Amino acid sequence: MSDWDNVTVIGSKARPAGAGAGRQGPTAYERAKQVGAITDNDRKVAAGTNKGHAPVDHQRIAKLDRENEVAPPPKVAPSVGRAIQQARQAKELTQKDLGTKINEKPQVIAEYESGKAVPNVQILSKMERALGVKLRGKDIGQPFGGPGKK
Repeated sequence: MSDWDNVTVIGSKARPAGAGAGRQGPTAYERAKQVGAITDNDRKVAAGTNKGHAPVDHQRIAKLDRENEVAPPPKVAPSVGRAIQQARQAKELTQKDLGTKINEKPQVIAEYESGKAVPNVQILSKMERALGVKLRGKDIGQPFGGPGKK
């Protein structure tokens, strides 16, 4: 029974008996190197660095450095504060009631009325809807029409 001595390999790695790994012909890179088409295989000069980015505008940076003044953030106009206060009093609401109605703290309402707050469009629009008065644009203090009827 010589069947025990024979080994059958099934699959993509199967090779006939006696056939070794066997080297195939040179790759395209090796042929180009032999011919002299490739002279070096060193890394490129800026490979792996940030040097490929656009140059820095030094004039603009120098101009910013010379300017010592920092502009303060804009504040709410006094007319907006007066309009909020008058509309709130016309509806007989306290600052706390208005704050509760629009989900803001009473301190925020006080800051807007005194003109110390930095304007926030979301808060102003909530106040407009709650008070029924325009607080943005050119008609500050005028009755707010609300969304149009369809």
